[in-house]
Amino acid sequence: MRDDLVPAVERVAARLRGARRVAVLTGAGMSVASGLPTYRGIGGLYNDMVVDEGMPIEEILHAYTFARNPALTWKYIAQIERACRGAVANEGHHVLARWDARFDVRVVTQNVDGFHRAAGSRHVIELHGNLGELKCIDCERQYTLGELEPLALPPRCLHCDGLIRPNVVLFGEMLPSAALDDFDTELRRGFDVMFSIGTSAGFPYIQQPVIEAARRGTYTVEINPDGTLLSSSVAEHLACPALYALQAIDAALAVG
Repeated sequence: MRDDLVPAVERVAARLRGARRVAVLTGAGMSVASGLPTYRGIGGLYNDMVVDEGMPIEEILHAYTFARNPALTWKYIAQIERACRGAVANEGHHVLARWDARFDVRVVTQNVDGFHRAAGSRHVIELHGNLGELKCIDCERQYTLGELEPLALPPRCLHCDGLIRPNVVLFGEMLPSAALDDFDTELRRGFDVMFSIGTSAGFPYIQQPVIEAARRGTYTVEINPDGTLLSSSVAEHLACPALYALQAIDAALAVG
């Protein structure tokens, strides 16, 4: 372990040993060790893609464009899916899943890769949806990508021929109310320790819960190689990648 991180890691481990409820808020940096880029944009949905149509990617991945030209939106969603295909949950995801046996853990993620669930975390709130889940907008029948391969653009429902969309938040759309309600319920119950991992915390619905928790006395920890809007508010800022920090904290917990 890096010498400069040892004191902070030991402090985090010490606070975790006495914790019951733990919140983990994750962003794109959580999945870097899985081989995924640090996506920018709402929903962790894209990186610096080259767009052939001369339109901003924000416009192509907008709800308005999907409504009038779903094939165009799906063209780039399919590119993102192909770039992610073959990637799997990394050891950081598995560390958090193992913590379920020790703490009452609630994972709240902006990522759409589904890796927290794949690793085995039992309580996951996907604020921006899941790229691997599809739904017919007419009959609401649900699919996985594998069920529709080879993938037509745009894909159509095998049951009613309705248009199928991915279960992700596009630009111009509200966050899913069910996920927000679940998040709010968990926040009202309170946490002993709250982590912000691999997210710039640029969205108020990520930033404010951490700041408010810190003000109420919750022990707050940020894991991010760079400083963010949260760095001055949290009790600990571990300036390193998510996987490195989580493995170090997990190892320290095992010793204590």
